Amino acid sequence: MEAIVLAAGYSSRANTFKMTLPLGEMSILEHTLSKFEGLCSRVIVVVGFQAELIQEEMAKISSKNAFSFQIKFVHNEDFNHGMFSSIQKGCNEVTEPSFFITPGDCPLVKKETVHLISEHKGNVVIPSFHYKGGHPIKLSSEVKQKILETNPESNLRAVLGGFEKMYINVDDPGVIMDVDTLEDYQKALDYYKG
Repeated sequence: MEAIVLAAGYSSRANTFKMTLPLGEMSILEHTLSKFEGLCSRVIVVVGFQAELIQEEMAKISSKNAFSFQIKFVHNEDFNHGMFSSIQKGCNEVTEPSFFITPGDCPLVKKETVHLISEHKGNVVIPSFHYKGGHPIKLSSEVKQKILETNPESNLRAVLGGFEKMYINVDDPGVIMDVDTLEDYQKALDYYKG
């Protein structure tokens, strides 16, 4: 399998570049990447805004942590068009029949949850905590094709609306915890330490 990690956005609500914020021994981005260890042959990191910061962060990560998967950087020059343009950029690179997609700021998902999602068949597999869908989601090559054929002005929700979704209930609040604001970051730190 492969995974697309979206790390191209502005981090505008966090007032700081959130992907490189520390969470314990690792950065937020490193936590997010580490969840695909042992499952994915390749992780595609889509960068845009402050791409050089992500590359510096990745150099730091590589120097201390040898992941078993290959990491491929894809630069989305149109990142200001929104997340869907980054999703399309990432999908252009996917070669495996199924793949994960997650924002880079979802560091608290349990590895077991990602393994559980990987075992389920279906075009769209979504982890759900207390009936609220979260990340990472697993998609099929059929969905990938549809994403690539869709107008870049659209969004992922519109594309997924055309497919049957399988929700997997998980005991993992991490699937719905992303770090959009400094308040979210504080919650993430508390949860991580807890």
